[in-house]
Amino acid sequence: MFKFFKGKNNKLKTASIDIDFNNVPKHIAIIMDGNGRWAKERNLPRTMGHKAGVETIRRIIKECDKLGVKYLTLYAFSTENWKRPKDEVSALMKLLVEYLKKEFDELNRSNVVINNIGDISKLPLECQKELKAAYEKTKHNTGITMNLALNYGGRDEILNAVNGIIKDVKDSKLDINKIDESVFSNYLFTKGMPDPDLIIRPSGEQRISNFLLWQCAYSEFWYSNINWPDFSEQDLHKAIYDFQNRDRRFGGIKK
Repeated sequence: MFKFFKGKNNKLKTASIDIDFNNVPKHIAIIMDGNGRWAKERNLPRTMGHKAGVETIRRIIKECDKLGVKYLTLYAFSTENWKRPKDEVSALMKLLVEYLKKEFDELNRSNVVINNIGDISKLPLECQKELKAAYEKTKHNTGITMNLALNYGGRDEILNAVNGIIKDVKDSKLDINKIDESVFSNYLFTKGMPDPDLIIRPSGEQRISNFLLWQCAYSEFWYSNINWPDFSEQDLHKAIYDFQNRDRRFGGIKK
């Protein structure tokens, strides 16, 4: 295991990694993939993989906060995940409620804002209640914002934004000639947040899976073969180090 310490020039150091605290991604998004495979490798039910994944969430939130990340978006349940077996979906919903109840006090003490993105109106009422209560009680916190992407789909989000714009134009609340990227972004679930600088996907898959389609236009992607329950703080450091050593030009040319 690497030993990390803060060295000169505001850098986090290991024997082989230098993380620059002045260039930490403001917004990291993670596709939490590999829970089922992790369980299968151990001859366990898939639900045990999801429970193990929750433990990883706890560790990674703490580490992101320590590093100075301002937003952490976790892809927890997609619009396509309803296709999974009913017992697995039910277990996931129960796990969500259990997580919010169990972790709320610690997250609140840590100054975390507990937010959600996606159409939560389709979730069980108990899930909706816990999510809304958690946000209301933490929305004035000033630490890291944790976005739980639930019943979330990038295409669904874009359609929702388009419909919102059409409605406001019809109601004379929006001038059709003033619609630009900035206006459009204000109709997304991530309104007021910066686009993700870094998107991480463990488990070996290398696709976006309908996640933050508009927002990821200039995100950096980092893939790993490690399943989410085994994703460690050291893996997060590696991803950030890799991010910091990429040449981000946003379509331009660096002088």
